[in-house]
Amino acid sequence: MIKIGLTGSIGMGKTTTGQMFVDRGCPLHDADAVVHRLYKGAAVPLIEAEFPGTTGPLGVDRAALSSRVIGNPEAMKRLETIIHPLVRQQEREFYEQARADGIEMVVLDIPLLFETGAEDRVDVVVVVSADADTQRQRVLARPGMTVAKFEAIKAKQMPDEEKRSRADYIVDTGRGLDAAVAQVDAILEDIKRRFAQRGE
Repeated sequence: MIKIGLTGSIGMGKTTTGQMFVDRGCPLHDADAVVHRLYKGAAVPLIEAEFPGTTGPLGVDRAALSSRVIGNPEAMKRLETIIHPLVRQQEREFYEQARADGIEMVVLDIPLLFETGAEDRVDVVVVVSADADTQRQRVLARPGMTVAKFEAIKAKQMPDEEKRSRADYIVDTGRGLDAAVAQVDAILEDIKRRFAQRGE
């Protein structure tokens, strides 16, 4: 089973691109979605024990937790020690199900793929990208987004240029939906060809 790592900075069109892979028969494991579920389930008692007062009847209070860990590397490390093993367990279960279903390729949607060293867990990396103007327009059109928030988020992410240089494949979403679909189709064909040649 071929593991495709999908990543890209904010506003690049990663979610839309991920759906293109799903539409072509590649199950997708969304790390962010898993964390959201964990914050309402298995992670709640563990986070409350480590960061008292950051959870409630609806699960983790993200604002309260953020205020405790943002800008505090030691606290962030403690949070990651709780969350990362749970996410990895969900990832393993996702793989097991895909194998049982006879799936040829799966996609791992990991926003901070390079930043967390997750490229070591996948066979190829696809970076979703767009020009800076397109990215900026998309992000600032989001409800509640400000220039300051956008710049703060960007500052935490690896620069797009570096992600592109480390990618096996790039999907440029700045050229429109049809062009992105064509790129995804070409990428899937090339991945199949490469791995067939390697006998995998």
